[in-house]
Order: sequence, then structure tokens, then C-alpha cells
Amino acid sequence: MNPKLKALFQLAGALAGSIGLITRLREARADKDRLALADAVISALGTITGAALAVRTLRKGEDPK
Repeated sequence: MNPKLKALFQLAGALAGSIGLITRLREARADKDRLALADAVISALGTITGAALAVRTLRKGEDPK
């Protein structure tokens, strides 16, 4: 598969996943559930990292791992 096409799919997945994360963050804050909030924050960091890797791949043209 073309590395840039693969990176576009990875970026689209990260963006789609962020919609659910926003909901989870809001619910955890509203319920004052620290464990759910920590889980949502850690998941958000993973999503941000994945999106950053995809953007880097699109800029450089390297194969994402």
C-alpha cells in the first residue's frame, strides 16, 4: 500500500476517534470520575501521537510503522 495513503487512513482514524474521546472526557468530568478521566486523557495522548506520526509521514513520505 502507498505510504501516503496509509498515513491518510491513520489520520482519519485518529480524527474519528477523537470525537468519542471528547464525549468520554466530558462525561468523566461531569461525574467527577478520576479513573475515567485518567483513562480518557491517556487515550487522547495516544490519539494525538498517532495523528502526529501520520502527519509526519505525509510530510516526509516515509512508511508508517
